[in-house]
Amino acid sequence: MSSTHDFVDTYLRETAEIALGTSRQDLTAVIDVLFDAWKNDRTIYTCGNGGSAANASHLACDIAKFTWVEGKKRFKCRSLCDNAALLSALTNDVGFNRIFLEQLDGSMGPGDVLVCLSVHGGSGADKAGPWSQNLVSAADFVKKHGGKVVALVGYDGGALRQMADASIIVPRTSGGHTSTPHVEGFHEVYHHLICERLRQMVAEA
Repeated sequence: MSSTHDFVDTYLRETAEIALGTSRQDLTAVIDVLFDAWKNDRTIYTCGNGGSAANASHLACDIAKFTWVEGKKRFKCRSLCDNAALLSALTNDVGFNRIFLEQLDGSMGPGDVLVCLSVHGGSGADKAGPWSQNLVSAADFVKKHGGKVVALVGYDGGALRQMADASIIVPRTSGGHTSTPHVEGFHEVYHHLICERLRQMVAEA
């Protein structure tokens, strides 16, 4: 068994490698889609499951608040993960796979943006069946109704990577390693970077 010191050293070395390996072009494309939503007075929605649900809430908070610039209009953004009563009612009545789609139906319009945060992007499965199908169904709904999809994903990106108008994937290390902690952690790094740049762009607009 390796020592805790060795584990810490390896984890931090992998973190540095992932940061250096992150696609600058993909992050730029994500930022551009979100800034277009601001310019066109469109709404941004965020969603995710588990830790990614918490990240989706945090991202919605920062897009709505952190990007404020005095004298400029504000971003319209909300998380689809935050109303526990509504999520449980939708799960009970129409099924977990539709908890995000049902919130978008009747509220989203053409040009609105759905940001999906998912470690596996809809690939893989566990006891409840395929992962993140509520995200995939919501993304499909948005695409069919004239909206745009942004995906923050890991591993191979899954279906969401393929469906997205812009996406950023947490890369593997040169040794091929990745993990849920690395993916979710880097989604937070990316989202803070995204919001900082959005605030700069709003100030310059």
